[in-house]
Amino acid sequence: MENNTLSFYFNLTMFMNIGHYRYLAFVFSLLLYCFIVSANLVMILIILLERTLHEPMYIFIAFLSVNSLYGSTGFFPRFLVDLLSDTHVISRPACFTQIYVIYTYASCEITILSIMAYDRYVAVCHPLHYHRKMTLKTVYMLVFFAWVCPACNLTVTINMIVRLPLCGNNIQKIYCASWNIVKLSCVTTAVNNIVAMLGAITMAFLPFGFILYTYLRIVVTCWKKSSEVRGKVLQSCLPHVISFVIYSITSFCDTALSRGNLEEINPLVAVILSLEFVILPPILNPLVYGLKLPEIRRHIFKILCFKLQTKKNSCHILLSLH
Repeated sequence: MENNTLSFYFNLTMFMNIGHYRYLAFVFSLLLYCFIVSANLVMILIILLERTLHEPMYIFIAFLSVNSLYGSTGFFPRFLVDLLSDTHVISRPACFTQIYVIYTYASCEITILSIMAYDRYVAVCHPLHYHRKMTLKTVYMLVFFAWVCPACNLTVTINMIVRLPLCGNNIQKIYCASWNIVKLSCVTTAVNNIVAMLGAITMAFLPFGFILYTYLRIVVTCWKKSSEVRGKVLQSCLPHVISFVIYSITSFCDTALSRGNLEEINPLVAVILSLEFVILPPILNPLVYGLKLPEIRRHIFKILCFKLQTKKNSCHILLSLH
């Protein structure tokens, strides 16, 4: 009977008691969330409205921004509520919903980055066949694949975790995580561990290996090219490499934190490592692509200049009226 009672809700135990500083943390987190939403919406709208950006590389960037909005929405609203609350209890359905959203976001992120690596590989190594291979139909099929495969994988995984009998309800995390719930199981979880390992290899190591392979081929192809060609390739590939490195570091920290002994880690360090996985990529991706890719940067500056010019004209009109 006790186990059934415990399974109705979970308690997120990593929240620290910071007293009145929680209001400052709430405002800071809310500003971060607003920036993530605004920056990624700007990226999506610019790529959507500018016909010159209706190319595979920019379409993938737009879907990367859509995925950032999806993942942030699965984390921030609940996190903001918890910052102002004295208790950090989350219901069982809400917890598994958050797991599904956050981990499909993470899986989609690496899948889209893999597709973007393939796009750059074709553009650099097979430029004459690029437009034949990367048609709009192919692009949308790849994006569909990037969304459906992680969703199916997470559906199977969560379906197995939901059935586990639990002997506790304390999750050592800022948000719900699948492995933390598996550790609460009253029974042996050998089958779950095997399935989780296979899922991790499929959704993590294979994309990582594929991305490294494609960039190795790009480096080999560009090695004998002129410095001008290498510069252009670097300009188009650098934002993707930065996004891949950011995702790799944050996902590794999150995995190490979930598998490690949190009692041996400083609580503040544990909180930071737990948060960066769901915060850093959505913040940095629009900055990296917006500032590094000249086509997107040009349109952003065009919009800013238009707004400044409009304000300037309005001021001149108001001054003339007075």
